[in-house]
Amino acid sequence: MAGRPRSFDREAALAVAVREFWRAGFDRTSVATLTAAMGVTPPSLYAAFGDKVRLFDEASTVYFERTREAVERALALPSAHDAVAQVLRDTARAHTGAATPPGCLMLTEPRLDAQREVLRQRLEDRLEQGVRDGDLPPGTDAGHLASFVVAVLRGMSGCARDGGTTEDLLGIAETALAALPAPVGPHDAGASAGE
Repeated sequence: MAGRPRSFDREAALAVAVREFWRAGFDRTSVATLTAAMGVTPPSLYAAFGDKVRLFDEASTVYFERTREAVERALALPSAHDAVAQVLRDTARAHTGAATPPGCLMLTEPRLDAQREVLRQRLEDRLEQGVRDGDLPPGTDAGHLASFVVAVLRGMSGCARDGGTTEDLLGIAETALAALPAPVGPHDAGASAGE
């Protein structure tokens, strides 16, 4: 019946889709899996979201916006080092949270390379600001450093999916932080001048 209202809450169904795609990825999540998890029929799913590709696009956009908000809060911290530290530590906790599937949909799903590039570029911009502000040494390659941070984030996601604990991932985060160029402060510049 065309005029009949849908028998499910679209936003709640979308939240379920996010979770299912997050758990298994696009290729391994079937329409049957989605409809069973949502408690709807395939015609209801298609009426609400179109096909599986469009549902995935909408679900991954919701996921990405939530991720980006968290990243932006971290990147607003006063120093580049603090910002990257917060991103890494937040990621360790998010990837291993009891209320969500392990790992990160954006970091592990092959279809989301454009979203990963947005994240990498945002990190690069913040690291370039850190060089300008003197948080990072002059000559620091912000692009390479941002790619390194994203590679670490992706590795943390894989570790979480393999059963890694919050402590395991925080250990990876701290090791990555130790590899960042040391912050540059007035006392460092004075020490160099006096040598």
